[in-house]
Amino acid sequence: MKKLMGTGVALVTPMHEDGSIDFKGLKKLLLHTGKGVDYYVVMGTTGESATLSKSEKKAVLNFVVTHNGRNLPVVYGIGGNNTQSVLEEIIDTDLDGVTAILSVSPYYNKPSQEGIYQHFKAVAAVSPVPVILYNVPGRTASNLTAATTLRLAALKNIIGIKEASGNLEQCMKIAQEKPKEFMLISGDDLLTLALYAHGGVGVISVLANAYPVVFKRLKEYAFAGKLAAAQKEQFKLLDINGPMYEEGNPVGIKYVLSLLGVCKPHVRLPLVAPSENLKKKIEKLLL
Repeated sequence: MKKLMGTGVALVTPMHEDGSIDFKGLKKLLLHTGKGVDYYVVMGTTGESATLSKSEKKAVLNFVVTHNGRNLPVVYGIGGNNTQSVLEEIIDTDLDGVTAILSVSPYYNKPSQEGIYQHFKAVAAVSPVPVILYNVPGRTASNLTAATTLRLAALKNIIGIKEASGNLEQCMKIAQEKPKEFMLISGDDLLTLALYAHGGVGVISVLANAYPVVFKRLKEYAFAGKLAAAQKEQFKLLDINGPMYEEGNPVGIKYVLSLLGVCKPHVRLPLVAPSENLKKKIEKLLL
């Protein structure tokens, strides 16, 4: 899956003030991010997938596939904590033009590692396209351990993991023992270079919505072994990363995009517009 190496951008879903989807804004976002990313990720957490209807999700996916001027690979988020519903959604979704699905580890239920394994085994068996696991304990309240990841990596249709645990030791364990073709992908923008150094193949990024060229340079320098230059690019993201999540994702990154003239900052409840304090902080840190 070499076409999924490098930077995947976890696309926001631009919205009008009334909460409806802003497709003109989405088109501008595709053009903007297309300057530096290697593939699009549609309907991840950053896309506010939790508050979009099934028909809206499909409309966004169709728009990205049909307005993909650079013909970049598309990864589509399908996951949840009801295994049967996830399987039904995969079967019911037209995945023509989709390279892989990104599927989050079951949240809220707090399943055992065996439960997580069986969930993803069922997902992999049903999906007509390859599956990328998504481990984000801060949201799911359970961790997809290195041992379970490596067990899942042996399944034919599971090709990688977006690791957002923030646990570098866990990531290193996966990197050390994974099958050669299994992709270790950073789910944390600030750990991108660290994972490149340990055998990772890229990142699925929030900040790439705003700064795709920074991630392009980071990848190129890392792959060329130019560590000092890669560090310089990584450090550019250090100060602005934290405010992106202070009041919920994608509140911060949407405000950055509005300052850059890409799309409006509107989000759906239960998320709300950034506070004046957060706005001022972001404005001072804008790259």
